[in-house]
Amino acid sequence: MMQHQPRQVYHPTKGIGKTFVFNMGSSAIEDMDEACTEHLYCCGAVTEVLKFGTCNLHSRKLLFLIIPGNPGVVGFYKTFMQTLYLTFSRRYPVWAVSHAGHCKPPDTMDMIDDPSVTASGDVFGLNGQIEHKLAFLREHVSRDTCLVLIGHSIGCYIILEMMKRDPELQVRKSVLLFPTIERMAVTPQGRVMTPVLCRLRYVAYLPIFLLSMLPDVLKTFIVKLVFRGLRSLDQSTVLPAVSLVNVDTAANAMYLASQEMLDVLERDNFTINQNLDKLVFYYGAKDHWCPVEYYQEIKRDFPNGDIRLCSRGIRHAFVLDAGKEVADMIVEWIHGDLKTWR
Repeated sequence: MMQHQPRQVYHPTKGIGKTFVFNMGSSAIEDMDEACTEHLYCCGAVTEVLKFGTCNLHSRKLLFLIIPGNPGVVGFYKTFMQTLYLTFSRRYPVWAVSHAGHCKPPDTMDMIDDPSVTASGDVFGLNGQIEHKLAFLREHVSRDTCLVLIGHSIGCYIILEMMKRDPELQVRKSVLLFPTIERMAVTPQGRVMTPVLCRLRYVAYLPIFLLSMLPDVLKTFIVKLVFRGLRSLDQSTVLPAVSLVNVDTAANAMYLASQEMLDVLERDNFTINQNLDKLVFYYGAKDHWCPVEYYQEIKRDFPNGDIRLCSRGIRHAFVLDAGKEVADMIVEWIHGDLKTWR
């Protein structure tokens, strides 16, 4: 897919650094039916931002912001975001911010801008990723902008922490999809992955490095081969998956995952209770990262909460084949509330 040459923009805000803007479509960047991608430094680490709608908010008073799962590659969410944007008749911008270091930097950028900042804040770890999202909002979104936060998997945990750490955020609704917000290491998937991620992840670096040396056409073939069992694979997720065949990106994703296994323990009932009217939970019926028992327990503990169980057989990694379907559900859940938020 052809990309326009990067346009370099200097922002006066401290800590933002350089921003590089690409149009993902073939038309001009002002055509906001297309996705606008920016690479910038936030907390000293390269960060990718995918935007539908206006690339800067100005007078916009409501923003949909996607906090991804792990790997936190925003390209996986393109169909999901586009569906939200178009279904709401292009009235509200829809942005997604990657996790720090979960993207391949453009040729003109490095993975980190300031090693001392990234080291002191452990920006690639779980706590660092939470602070990274709060820093992004401080630097790029006006404090009076109303927010609809949509989290996926570990993104749900990050959102709850954001709401706890900065209660002045103008959050109108947080939609938590397949939420990994408690006891990750003892889930069926966690029992398998914890020893791999915490002790053996370095073993994966060499094969990833060797695969990264292959031409893109071969990497694309391998990704499609891995996904061949998905009958309705969203083709827009292939290139983001190919981007993960990169040692630095993969290492950052695995490092974050290892901390998830160790640090995501008890559910934060206090924060949930404080924000219950703003939260929507959506659990999978066959999700090995957050099993149905977790749904039953949170439903019991918060009987008045908006807590839903999937009845459509949607997988945890919904972006691979059900991005449009999940976006349509979210529109149905919250469209009535939008009139009261404007």
